[in-house]
Amino acid sequence: MKQHTPFDSPAAVQAQPQEFLRQLYAAAVHRALPLHNTAAALPPPPKGRTLVLGAGKAGGAMAQAVEALWPADKPLSGLVVTRYHHTPVRPAGVPSRIEVVEAAHPVPDAAGLAAAERILALTQGLTQDDLVLCLISGGGSALLTLPAEGLTLQDKQRINRDLLHSGASIGEMNCVRKHLSRIKGGRLAAACAPAQVVTLTISDVPGDDPSIIASGPTVPDASTCADALAILQRYGIALPAAVQTALQQGELETPKPSAAWDKQPVHLIATPQQSLDAAAELARRAGLNAYVLSDELEGESREVGKVHAALARAAAQGKGPFQTPCVILSGGETTVTIRPQALNTPKGRGGRAGEFCLGLAVALQAQPKVWALAADTDGIDGIEDNAGARVAPDTLSRAAAQGIKPTEYLDRNDAYGFFEPLGDLVITGPTFTNVNDFRAMLIL
Repeated sequence: MKQHTPFDSPAAVQAQPQEFLRQLYAAAVHRALPLHNTAAALPPPPKGRTLVLGAGKAGGAMAQAVEALWPADKPLSGLVVTRYHHTPVRPAGVPSRIEVVEAAHPVPDAAGLAAAERILALTQGLTQDDLVLCLISGGGSALLTLPAEGLTLQDKQRINRDLLHSGASIGEMNCVRKHLSRIKGGRLAAACAPAQVVTLTISDVPGDDPSIIASGPTVPDASTCADALAILQRYGIALPAAVQTALQQGELETPKPSAAWDKQPVHLIATPQQSLDAAAELARRAGLNAYVLSDELEGESREVGKVHAALARAAAQGKGPFQTPCVILSGGETTVTIRPQALNTPKGRGGRAGEFCLGLAVALQAQPKVWALAADTDGIDGIEDNAGARVAPDTLSRAAAQGIKPTEYLDRNDAYGFFEPLGDLVITGPTFTNVNDFRAMLIL
């Protein structure tokens, strides 16, 4: 992302509030880039060969970081799968030793299936002298798809879509994905035995639980077939009869925690909290108070927007614990539930960040001196080309001048359609990392 002139005072921030929010987002993304965080987590080269396997939206950048940092005279090879258009341009002078392929996200496709099959095949013939570096980041669940026996790719695609539309939490979705897979939920690490497995991961989940990030292909899974079945029943998601029976009988169980897993280290090289802290530090350098609510916020995006609006309105009116001028930051992974009425209207184009901003704008009620930006740190909010959106005190009045009714767009989950004509989409392109939602409210 391009460099900006630093803000050094509240007056400078007030002159360009939206640009300042963009800089906070840029600081959060910069903190999570793989090249800045990988070196300290790399193990020494083994006696045998080093195989790199991985999946996620940051996969291409993580592979390039390992290539740049690994000794040139030591063998290195492997395969990593990332999202379409999420492979960064290769730096000059860095040799290509790890193959990077691209596949679909958030709904898996045949390219992801082929990549997962190849990755599992590469684990054959490993010895105790070999090292497997697993590069795992958010998005790996969809990108690393290898259906369990009795499931087709089409089944997995439908189940994935149903989960995405259901309002299920990331933990619930990944519990199901683990039990309907031949590679997730610790199965990839198990296939690498007897080689040493070291996992480098970038967290995109509340709580930074490695067993949830990309459905934990290299860590044990404490959830059960019964848990997965209960989630599917809770959200009314159907399974083929044979797979339903296999879950009921516990035949699709994942590897469980034991002492043996202690020898397979997992290193969190970037987390949501670190990125929020980087943005907070930038705000403080500009002379603002900075408050990080949490890096673990979950819930319906529009409802989280309402709660944030209440906090911002209180701060702007001199109430509550926040001292202005200030920035209020939060992260986590909210959800968007596609409502029945939205299914019978023109297809909405929106993601978590956009729906948060739309709910926020409605609830702020044009509160003066409050600006906000919400964006996904991978640069893509859902499946559109925007990272998120921004809100200003005049958002609702500008919408009204164009005859745009925010509640109608919210009803059909169409935040993109609301913010696009206002020129308030945040478009960055892929960032090559992913520590999930970034939200910032500026109160002056």
